Amino acid sequence: MKGVYMDSFIKLSNFGKIAPYAQLFRQGLLVTVLLSLFTVAIGFVLALILALMRMSNIRPFRALAVDRNGHLREGGPLVWLSKFNPLSFIATAYVEILRSTPVLVQIFIIYYGVFGMIDLPSFQLFGFIKFNRFFPGVVALGMNSGAYLCEIMRAGIQSIDQGQTEAARSLGLSQTMNLRYIILPQALKNILPAIANEFVVIIKESAITYTIGVQDIMSAVNAVKGATFIIIEPLLVATAIYFCLCFPTSKLIAYFERRMSHGDKR
Repeated sequence: MKGVYMDSFIKLSNFGKIAPYAQLFRQGLLVTVLLSLFTVAIGFVLALILALMRMSNIRPFRALAVDRNGHLREGGPLVWLSKFNPLSFIATAYVEILRSTPVLVQIFIIYYGVFGMIDLPSFQLFGFIKFNRFFPGVVALGMNSGAYLCEIMRAGIQSIDQGQTEAARSLGLSQTMNLRYIILPQALKNILPAIANEFVVIIKESAITYTIGVQDIMSAVNAVKGATFIIIEPLLVATAIYFCLCFPTSKLIAYFERRMSHGDKR
């Protein structure tokens, strides 16, 4: 009885029917990898900017904390306003909004709302990737990834001993030089595994971009389903491709993480 059920659920003959569409899956594989690479790159740069904004100490209304006599106010709205940091507020709002809303909604807003008012070039990358669909997908995923990587980046920067910053100042280094040459290199080493894991997550989350016409792996599944009226077998092929992308990448990340942890031991 079980064999009969499995035969009706998965038919080996159906794999032969979808074999002529192997090119679609190869193209989808390339698109998925490119989506992930560009998304992590955009997300990393955006996350660094957001993390620095959240950690900034820019308070344009600082003077309101002092009364006419030069004494600090004990409380009230003016004291609260004096502590207001617009950069930190904008970055925090961005992170919380994007982390609290579905990726699908964000992709639709970016594609139909933002880029719906912009005429993007309609050329094709590598002869089959539609730029006017690929680019909005990368932007939407990059913005979402940046919101998550921001907290990782901020935690990595804050994990560096404050004494190193004080030592840098005593040597005459500016805040920018201290961040570039001392803080960031150490922070990146600490958060590199988390950034690499974000790449694996993006590989899987990129599947949702097929909803706006990006020719990724799930788009290939949808095309095969429409042409052959077969759904389970294309999904199994897509599952195998995603597994072959994510599992070795995860193991490679774990290997480098172990190597880095050995290097930290004294």
